[in-house]
Amino acid sequence: MTQHSRDTPQFYLTAPSPCPYLAGQEERKVFTHLVGERAGELNDLLTHGGFRRSQSIAYRPACETCRACVSVRVVAADFKPSRNMRRIAERNADVVGEMRASTPTSEQYSVFRGYLDARHRDGGMADMTVLDYAMMIEDSHVDTRLVEYRRRGPDSGINGRGAGQLLAVALTDVLSDGLSMVYSFFDPDAGERSLGTLMILDHIERAKRMNLQYVYLGYWVPGSRKMDYKGRFLPQERLLPAGWSRVES
Repeated sequence: MTQHSRDTPQFYLTAPSPCPYLAGQEERKVFTHLVGERAGELNDLLTHGGFRRSQSIAYRPACETCRACVSVRVVAADFKPSRNMRRIAERNADVVGEMRASTPTSEQYSVFRGYLDARHRDGGMADMTVLDYAMMIEDSHVDTRLVEYRRRGPDSGINGRGAGQLLAVALTDVLSDGLSMVYSFFDPDAGERSLGTLMILDHIERAKRMNLQYVYLGYWVPGSRKMDYKGRFLPQERLLPAGWSRVES
């Protein structure tokens, strides 16, 4: 029997299942495990090829009759916020984001649970327990961080950190050329803040400060209301059959 090294990726194909984005479609995914000493290097390479990470798995759609999912990445240095995005940033001037180690907390899970119950009650993650959440955060063999977003606390004027209420969290991979937003969630009672948009705007600014070119947003699906927002962050590059193609408007 041939023995495969843990550093040599083996790819597998899932069985068909209902598509979560387009009604009447089925999805299949090709996936591999991100383990071993070269997991970070492999995650970089696969992300450039349109894969996404979930825990120690990298996956990409491999649907037989549909090619709607398009990987998108924002060109950080050239990004120009829309008027509405500037208003969202101003509305959240009292929010501070802090990048930290990917360590789960009960406070995060409370926000996560509220987010799922309000926004994704019928989704595939609806039954996740606190242990499942901890696995989602900790099960990574690549450079992964958490960014916590809080109301400014009384110490903010001294050290710039917020010590107030936790409003949102982003699970983010640091790649060689960008930040990849793996998963994010927010307090559903703060819907008027548009925290999903705020987190992307903050990641674009973080990428600039870290001298990284891109913010990877995952899949944009034309015709899916769930994914429509990703197309608004311009300029961006979209992964087409011929390679990454820049889109200005």
